[in-house]
Amino acid sequence: MQSECAEIQAQLKDRILEITINRPGRKNALTMAMYTAMAGLLNSAATNPDVRVAIITGAEGIFTSGNDLTDFLGGSADGEESPVFQFMSALYHFPKPVVAAVNGPAVGIGTTMLLHCDLSFAGDDAMFQMPFVDLGLCPEYGSSYLLPRIAGHAKASELLLLSKRFSAQEAVEIGICNAAVAPEQAIVRAREAAAELARKAPAALRLTKQLLRRATQEKGLEFIQDEGRYFKERLASDEFKEAAMAFMEKRPADFSKFD
Repeated sequence: MQSECAEIQAQLKDRILEITINRPGRKNALTMAMYTAMAGLLNSAATNPDVRVAIITGAEGIFTSGNDLTDFLGGSADGEESPVFQFMSALYHFPKPVVAAVNGPAVGIGTTMLLHCDLSFAGDDAMFQMPFVDLGLCPEYGSSYLLPRIAGHAKASELLLLSKRFSAQEAVEIGICNAAVAPEQAIVRAREAAAELARKAPAALRLTKQLLRRATQEKGLEFIQDEGRYFKERLASDEFKEAAMAFMEKRPADFSKFD
């Protein structure tokens, strides 16, 4: 299988599709073209009998620093037809197991996408953060629904309201990741798990994944859609514009003038 974007690499071997985010010069920040490529790969793999498992990882010891703010300031992230939403939908509805290998920064969707993976292995150099409020935005990808169910309301509030950074070990304790390992072992463990899954009965795997997610599937999609509408509004807000300019100017955002 081939990626439509040079910054998203894809390799299919032994019925395992490995997708690598490969933009290390920008800390693997995600552009619209990268989202489109990942959505295309997952949608194709969903019905490809040669794919039984998918792995998502990042190049050069970086998972992803989140969204490329230049794309978001350009307004290209709006609506359910946007590349971002298409990727979210492709991963959310992907019927086969997805394993993540995480190193370095996993910011924004770099953390929230793990809520939709089936297994995740993090190097102990990984650092997670969902800084939506700090950017004048709101939670996305169903995180306002799924995170309290996984971590409890108090912890979810800490991570989302305070935009608190947290370590690989904390991610394991919260229930976002399966294990924290030495940095070089994250992809090794992910590949081992994927290989084990690829040897199992494929229809039984798909059914088991479906049953595991049935309780949250419908409600989760409702939250993703609601969050998406609010997120679109926030992208047009003065708070987001101030946060984005502050980020680019490498200064603290000043929200003192807002109600």
